Amino acid sequence: MPSPHRLGRRAVLYLLVALAMVWTLFPIYWMVTTSLKLPIEYASPEPSWAPTRITFEHYRSLWEHRFLRYFLNTVITAAAATVVSLLCGFLAAYALARFRFPAKLDNLFLLWVLLVKMIPPIVIAIPLYVTLRQLGIINSLLGLVVGYQVYTLPYCVWMLLGFVRDVPLEMEEAAAIDGASRWRTLWSIVLPLVGPGLAATAILSVIMCWNEFTYALLFLRSPAVFTLPIHIASYITEYEVLWGELMGIGLLASLPILLLSGYVQKYLLRGFAMGFK
Repeated sequence: MPSPHRLGRRAVLYLLVALAMVWTLFPIYWMVTTSLKLPIEYASPEPSWAPTRITFEHYRSLWEHRFLRYFLNTVITAAAATVVSLLCGFLAAYALARFRFPAKLDNLFLLWVLLVKMIPPIVIAIPLYVTLRQLGIINSLLGLVVGYQVYTLPYCVWMLLGFVRDVPLEMEEAAAIDGASRWRTLWSIVLPLVGPGLAATAILSVIMCWNEFTYALLFLRSPAVFTLPIHIASYITEYEVLWGELMGIGLLASLPILLLSGYVQKYLLRGFAMGFK
């Protein structure tokens, strides 16, 4: 039979877990219930905990206001920016981990990447805007993908550098002795071993791009190429806040990230475990 001391510790642990779950899940519960309420309910000075009459009018309004187009724009932008960042970041991390550079250029490069990551993105927004306009890709999803590299590429380089360094060099040397080329070793040996790190880096990169608002607001002007954060802001006007639509689109915009995080959870845990070694 467990001792009273152990029972007390277990009770405190369960209480903390319950509080954390309430703290985490209550905003989601409030989003769901508000999106199903009539406007007169959520506008009341005494809001109810649950809708007295369930309505799907807010979701119908979202569909009529081309939610699917903004959703697809966000998916395309986040996926493309993440793939480009992972590819470039992985090759850069491998080169930094395995090759020797003269005059400590690798350290200077890492310091430069870190500075770019630490600079507030708004600082380089104007030079980036001018560059994208000269390239003719402003007000397009391609231009936004290029702009998002300021967020994601430095992060991917630093994250993947630790994972690549954890790969035993002896395994690559054994592959080289067996006649494998550098690219063959990279594809068949290194890439599978850093797979959990790639998954962890990818999901965090997708989240950064998915929620990004500043560059999307500055670089996009046509509603046809708007992403979800820009569209969500349109439900907060000068005269009113459309809480039903706002909660509905917030919930729909969060679901893909929640589902993706749950699907790759084991890779996330394995990747973070590798990163903390």
